[in-house]
Amino acid sequence: MSEKAKPPSRLLFYLITLSLFLLILSSLSLRQFGDVSLLPGSVFRLILANDTSINVRPNVQRDSKIKTIPFLSPLSSKTQSPNSGPSSEGAICPPSRSLSCEKNRAVLKVYMYDLPPEFHFGLLGWKGNGNETWPTVNDPRHIPPYPGGLTLQHSMEFWLTLDLLASNAPSVVKACSAVRVENSSEADIFFVPFFSSLSYNRYSKPLGKEKLVLNRILQEKLVQYLLGQDLWKRHGGKDHLIVAHHPNSMLHSRKKLASAMFVLADFGRYPAKVANIEKDIIAPYKHVVRSIPNDQSAKFDQRSILAYFKGAIYRKDANAGMASSKFCLHIAGDTPSSNRLFDIVATHCVPVIISDEIELPFEDVLDYSDFCVFVHASDAIKPGYLLKLLRGIDRDEWTKMWVRLQEIAPHFEYNYPSKPDDAVDMIWKAVRRKVSAVRLELNRKKRYYRSQPTS
Repeated sequence: MSEKAKPPSRLLFYLITLSLFLLILSSLSLRQFGDVSLLPGSVFRLILANDTSINVRPNVQRDSKIKTIPFLSPLSSKTQSPNSGPSSEGAICPPSRSLSCEKNRAVLKVYMYDLPPEFHFGLLGWKGNGNETWPTVNDPRHIPPYPGGLTLQHSMEFWLTLDLLASNAPSVVKACSAVRVENSSEADIFFVPFFSSLSYNRYSKPLGKEKLVLNRILQEKLVQYLLGQDLWKRHGGKDHLIVAHHPNSMLHSRKKLASAMFVLADFGRYPAKVANIEKDIIAPYKHVVRSIPNDQSAKFDQRSILAYFKGAIYRKDANAGMASSKFCLHIAGDTPSSNRLFDIVATHCVPVIISDEIELPFEDVLDYSDFCVFVHASDAIKPGYLLKLLRGIDRDEWTKMWVRLQEIAPHFEYNYPSKPDDAVDMIWKAVRRKVSAVRLELNRKKRYYRSQPTS
């Protein structure tokens, strides 16, 4: 090649430098934006431990004055019609009615009362614009965060309310076992969106000079409102659903609302006339340890500890301790149940349940003996009994339970948006099974209404 045909060395140097700069710039752009712009909303669902919050809105400033609750406005005695659904503005997916839950697809049609925010998201510090009752749920970043730590374990009220709101949100793809209906005549059940566990955890102490207890005030207002509703009076509240998962929630109103269907942790602090397995739902606690992915779950020979017990106070090493153990003990405390059992399931440690009075979630469709070991309390205290029992379970039997644990663990996971057969979806299906019994009872009582003497 002649000297004239060769490109100038300085020009070649500039071209190479410019190419390298553009290559580095494009790589940085991909690194910066690749984790955000195309992710589905479910990515923002966090399962956190310790004292963190469940926060499905990563970039929204949290109201630091969470205890500043709006003035308790009087509830209207007239039945309200639920909103048609939140705005689709800011949705993760383009609005499309094909993604929303249709009534004919749902197994349960739910009418949700439009209670003022002070009964639900207002307790989280949320303040809507103007007369807004509900936050927008199309975009997880607009949803108020729920407190973390042990408060999170009783957050079922939060997840169920979100799920109903999402059923009318065009851009949210979710499990469609339950759908919110606007017309009360179409409803199978009437949902009362009171965050009763959060109210107890955060607002059960006297406030101000008057020593008013907000938790009690809210319950009194709720009772007055519900008992005045025609929908309640029609069947005496039997077709109403109230979440009271914390053992001390609804303490001042549970007897007055006892005809309703409750979502509970157990029946330990309830008289049988107020709560029982015939009419009420047992829901799983929200576990507070990190879930172990199936491909990271230790097998029999990789678990060096025979049995592990996680005490009442959460410890940072509990996750590692359970994940390294073949068996984990669930022992009854001041109540028959606790979130300990669901922490155990999340780590795929085979539960050993020593709680004679325990009621378990979804036991009408789940056989817990497939993945749990049950021991009577009277046997567990016998010297050497428990150790001999657990050592007698060989690798093959343990592995069968371990595999089954991995299969059923998703039933106890709370997600937003909900997924088929996750905890939210399983609760709605359990409600549907109870509704059938309620409907049978109500229909039988109407047999002779025409022949009853009139006064």
